[in-house]
Amino acid sequence: MKTIELQYGELMKFNGVEMSRKELLIQLGIVLLIFMVGFLIRVESVHPNATSPEGQFYQDQNGLPYMYELDSYYNYRLTKNYIDHGYLGDKIINGREWDTHSYYPPGVPLDYPPLIVYLTAFFYYLVNIFSEIPLLVVCFWLPAFIAPLAGVVAYFMVRKYTNDYGAAAAGFIMVLAPYYFLRTVPGWFDTDMFNILMPLLVVWLFMEAIHTPNLRKGLLISVLSAFFMFIFALAWPGWQLYFYMLVSFSILYAFWCKIKRKDVKKFAYTLFAFVAVTLIFVTLCTGFLNLIKLVYVPLDLIKISDLNGPWSPWPDVYMSVSELDKPSIEKIILGAGFSFFAGILGFIWIFRILINKKFKKLYLDKMTWFFYLFLILWTIVGFIALNKGSRFIIFIIPPLVISSGILIGICVDYLDILNKFGMFRQKKYFYKVIVTSILIIVVLSSLWAVNTGVSVISAANDDLWNAAEWINNNTSPATVVISSWSYGHFLTGIANRPVPLDGRMAYIETLPIRNYDSAYPYGSKSPGTMREYWIERAFFTDDETLSLGIFRMLSSSGDLATLTLDEYTGNTSQTVEILNHILGVDNNIARSILVNRYHLTNQETDKVLNYTHTPQPAAFVILTNDEMIDKSFWVFYFGGWDFQKVQPGDYTYNFGRINQNDEVINTTNGVRGDLETGNITYNGKVPSLIITTKNGLVSKRYLKNNSNVMVVLLMDEGRVVVMDKKFENSLFIKLFLLKKNTEHFKSIYKNNTTIVWEPLF
Repeated sequence: MKTIELQYGELMKFNGVEMSRKELLIQLGIVLLIFMVGFLIRVESVHPNATSPEGQFYQDQNGLPYMYELDSYYNYRLTKNYIDHGYLGDKIINGREWDTHSYYPPGVPLDYPPLIVYLTAFFYYLVNIFSEIPLLVVCFWLPAFIAPLAGVVAYFMVRKYTNDYGAAAAGFIMVLAPYYFLRTVPGWFDTDMFNILMPLLVVWLFMEAIHTPNLRKGLLISVLSAFFMFIFALAWPGWQLYFYMLVSFSILYAFWCKIKRKDVKKFAYTLFAFVAVTLIFVTLCTGFLNLIKLVYVPLDLIKISDLNGPWSPWPDVYMSVSELDKPSIEKIILGAGFSFFAGILGFIWIFRILINKKFKKLYLDKMTWFFYLFLILWTIVGFIALNKGSRFIIFIIPPLVISSGILIGICVDYLDILNKFGMFRQKKYFYKVIVTSILIIVVLSSLWAVNTGVSVISAANDDLWNAAEWINNNTSPATVVISSWSYGHFLTGIANRPVPLDGRMAYIETLPIRNYDSAYPYGSKSPGTMREYWIERAFFTDDETLSLGIFRMLSSSGDLATLTLDEYTGNTSQTVEILNHILGVDNNIARSILVNRYHLTNQETDKVLNYTHTPQPAAFVILTNDEMIDKSFWVFYFGGWDFQKVQPGDYTYNFGRINQNDEVINTTNGVRGDLETGNITYNGKVPSLIITTKNGLVSKRYLKNNSNVMVVLLMDEGRVVVMDKKFENSLFIKLFLLKKNTEHFKSIYKNNTTIVWEPLF
């Protein structure tokens, strides 16, 4: 467009459409308003309880809340690596980036989409030109700047098919969609900020390329769409799903057009350009491995998994990940917000208009069956993907929002026609008041959905942070920190120490199994599942020497003993049985068990013992935190796994909160009692044992011998745990609940809620 001085009201071209300067300014104003609403509402979520002691407990040294999602600290660590030495990994091993902190030993080859790191590093360097801003602060704020851009793209996308009111509504609904809002607030430093923005850009530009009459212009836009698909590939490992959805639908539509004897030459050229440029970008810039992944992704989607999970007979560790639970319809509706019902109604209404030529010409002149059917496919695939977990709610939001915006645009057009027929002539501004009110209602209802359906609390706190810093300052760099895998990324990022297990489990399951001497034998059934079993087994058992042996094995040789024994036995159940027998005894007894009971050769025995009873074991510490007690059901689910039946044991674990009125207690999990008389019941029945901790003192009182459950009252923390009586002496009870030194474990750091333990060999 030529740069010339235009008189007010003179026409100019923008996005291929003639408009006046006034119209252009209106568009720019709407875009700015959409962005500012999305940004400011997210900023508002930062300091809800900053002045209260409880709120300050969840604030870091910069006065900001700790990250809401602990995976954020993984992205923080990779960004810190990139700024420090120019690549994401900790080291370069055999020409490949290696993450030596995750899944130690020996770490994992780094295979992670780097866009979030590159973008954060860019903004870090940029803002530090003007002021000294810590990297954590940049990480914290980045989502609030990126996420609202999705609303801007939605505005331009919907405006192609309807008026400014419908387009603006789509923009506001997008930035305020509750589930998207939740996962893009400041402090949720993860790839979710790209998972709506990038698909919208790709689809919008692809549709523009398909529907542009000029072939040359269409090819240029198609290349631009392919470029953003490549950027999406740098942002999220699930980009292939969108690629296949777009390409396969286009091919089917082209065949349908060919059957109808329509010219598909331009369509084919445009599609070919999109596919070719995407593959070229992905291959040249990210490596041939990503092209191979693109080929086998469809096979992963259609393969039939074992009924007990893909890692059977090992337990499926992903059962403990809440975002991978299949969401209820209520959760889906709350996550999508206003767009759920409006989007579905929009699909119905759009269809009604498209099948009527007169209505289509009047209301949706630029809408095509290609775009409409693709939106339907997008929504259907999204609902199918919800079977894989609630995290895919973010997948269905874009098509529902687009449909919602078009629906509102149609409603405004209806009112405009009524206005032209004179219905609102007696009241000059009545029409504008109505349509503006519609937009305000949409925004307010979206704000209401966000305020009522979104609640976030920092996953870390002062105690956890102080413990991580203590580990960083008081242990050797090679010390392994053993804790719940959910704390793994936080500990590697802040304590700067390796962990045996963290959220990288999702990326290691497909690595090949080979000889350990040259690299590391990642099992095709995910070592992450093996390690989760062993860690929980160590807390599950009342044999401290077994617990000590398990921790020693994991921190020193990882999965080698398990994988090596699997090669010898060919039976995972027997492998686990053998290790449970030898890890709690000394080298000589273990050797006798392997040779005499299980008939291993001397050479095989030496190899196994080198992994289980390592002559020079790695240093390790154990971190426990009160927040872990809430979810410790998984200790007994995984730690008591029955490998022969391929199912968990039947154990009781019920966590609750104590409500106390004088000496009378009522808990949220069915415990009732009078502390003065000592009468305590669980679901109306007397338990076998009552353990009470108060002011650091522990008392035990045995009641009914034939009961299978015991009650642990943690009076100082206001918590109560009901569990099987058989776990009275388990390591879990000793470290997590009673918090007392034991024969083989001693606390070396302690604050209000977090303890660091060291082993006593």
